[in-house]
Amino acid sequence: MARAVGINHIALEVGSIDEALDFYGRLFDLELRGRIPGMAFVDMGDQFLALAQGRTQGPDATRHFGLVVDDRDAVLAAAREAGIDIFDGNSFLDPWGNQVQVVAYSEIQFSKTPEILRGMGLELEKTESAQRELRDKGLA
Repeated sequence: MARAVGINHIALEVGSIDEALDFYGRLFDLELRGRIPGMAFVDMGDQFLALAQGRTQGPDATRHFGLVVDDRDAVLAAAREAGIDIFDGNSFLDPWGNQVQVVAYSEIQFSKTPEILRGMGLELEKTESAQRELRDKGLA
């Protein structure tokens, strides 16, 4: 049987590609992978965030995605500065109702290979708790 081995990308419906790039550009250092009519692709190393124009539903109440970042506090501060309410300590709704949960790379099992980190210009460490979880699964 096949195994799921990771996530290639997340696709978010937004009202306007330009407005979404502006909004997310206030929270993160964005690197645009490319654009086609109605879509933009934002690089995250070996993964990407796809922004698709045309939101078709209301705000997400519980459905969300966890976005791994190198500095959770900086992202949440930037969201607050952009007028976005933070809830549950590390979550917010973007202007189109997509629920984003911001998680710190250092605190979770998710890992980038040294080659990907080097290519992204990052030097990130894991907390002892995250390292223990990886060891317990035989992944470190």
